[in-house]
Amino acid sequence: MLDDIAELRTFVRIVAAGSLSAAGREMNLALSVVSKRLASLERRTDTRLVARSTRRLALTEEGQRLYEHAQRILAEIAEAEEALSHGRVEPQGMLRVGAPAALGRMHVGPVCRELVETYRGVSVDLCLTDRMVDLIDEGMDVVVRIGAPKDSTLVMRRLADNHRVLVGARCYLERRGYPASPQELESHDCIQYRGTGGRWRLLGPGGAVIEVETASRLRSDNGDVAQDWALAGCGLIFKSRIDVEDDLAAGRLLRVLPGWHGDPAPVCALFPSQRQLPTRVRLFLDAMAQRLNRGGGT
Repeated sequence: MLDDIAELRTFVRIVAAGSLSAAGREMNLALSVVSKRLASLERRTDTRLVARSTRRLALTEEGQRLYEHAQRILAEIAEAEEALSHGRVEPQGMLRVGAPAALGRMHVGPVCRELVETYRGVSVDLCLTDRMVDLIDEGMDVVVRIGAPKDSTLVMRRLADNHRVLVGARCYLERRGYPASPQELESHDCIQYRGTGGRWRLLGPGGAVIEVETASRLRSDNGDVAQDWALAGCGLIFKSRIDVEDDLAAGRLLRVLPGWHGDPAPVCALFPSQRQLPTRVRLFLDAMAQRLNRGGGT
């Protein structure tokens, strides 16, 4: 049982300082006290947390997981102490965020930067990947995703409405022509990536639904690469409105079949079930929702 906060604080300081002796100097404690606290923590958890060497310590896998959780725990304690002493809560600690590459670069990254610039007690670790992240196993505070999960034990907050749209570069459309109906997509170069595959489901006027089998000579598991191909005039792409709205506004991409779009794919945030979110997470969620909804739909 973790019933000694001093042990947890000492463990975090040992990891940050790189050695027991350095942690002792920073905390103004004798090396024997630091060593005793670490040994006690390992005994309480029945786990070896640190692999000691002659030069520098290294965390075990279990130690790394505890270190990530301990940072969040101590940050939340600091927030509670701040609230009690000053009547308000200043965000503290490391905010670990996961997001798809395109969405992360365009929206999540700027929000993280603004949080760090505004709140000196907050730091951010942003992981951009198009694969599905296991929030618990990878120690994330929050994961931003396009599309609501069908089944999840996590708490979900919808940040913005969204759907996929058909777009292409002007040079491609001038060369190959504008499709007049969804069926004509079958004769076009259609860039595919893991988020869409080759069968595109389109919703149209009056509730019409059409599935089109598209062909492509360019496929990628990365949405950024696929969008770069579309910008270069290599073909049409069926991409999240959130991802292409800046290119549409600048005229780098043009809407194709504007009366048709994909199924709803809202931008959602997933986080563990907690009765009270840490302030840094709540501020991040509010800032993301504000940014994503500033321009409305396309």
